[in-house]
Amino acid sequence: MKKSIFHLNTRTVVTIGIGAALYGATSFIGIPVGPDTSLRPAIALLAIFGALFGPVVGFIAGLIGHVLNDLLTSGTVWWGWALGSGITAAFMGLIYLSKGFDPQNGIYKGKHIGLFVIYGIVGIILSLLFSGWFDIAFMGEPSDKLVVQVTAASISNMIVFLVLGVPAVIGFAKRNAKVSNLSVNE
Repeated sequence: MKKSIFHLNTRTVVTIGIGAALYGATSFIGIPVGPDTSLRPAIALLAIFGALFGPVVGFIAGLIGHVLNDLLTSGTVWWGWALGSGITAAFMGLIYLSKGFDPQNGIYKGKHIGLFVIYGIVGIILSLLFSGWFDIAFMGEPSDKLVVQVTAASISNMIVFLVLGVPAVIGFAKRNAKVSNLSVNE
């Protein structure tokens, strides 16, 4: 049985720390696709931590990881984008709440993968729209730049999510499946 998504214990806090550190340390790796926008494999980590540990862990790890990356790479935190990373991971983590979805024990169905894809794509789009709006409203960024930036980030994040994130979660679940063709003959 899954624990409550709001149950914070030592394992959960360590998981958040590891997720944030991994996301923060790898977010600078990417291929430029637009103004201040890259195709970043680290987006797959948001899918993994969200799906395996839930929306709260995903949100906190994504937010803190993005803040760490911003501080390490530019010294300035772009709060709209940091919150956007958290929102993305939280949406991807909604699959954790789905009845019968338990990748830790190798249990998932096709409908879970479909829901995971929907949650992830919706999360990516909504979080990036939020980030773009935040930059326009509070940071004074030009809207024409942000239309290009949000569009490029949405497309690249969806590609990474579908090509790396979803298969990683499926692979994890398959690895943990308790099905075996081995039998004991007496």
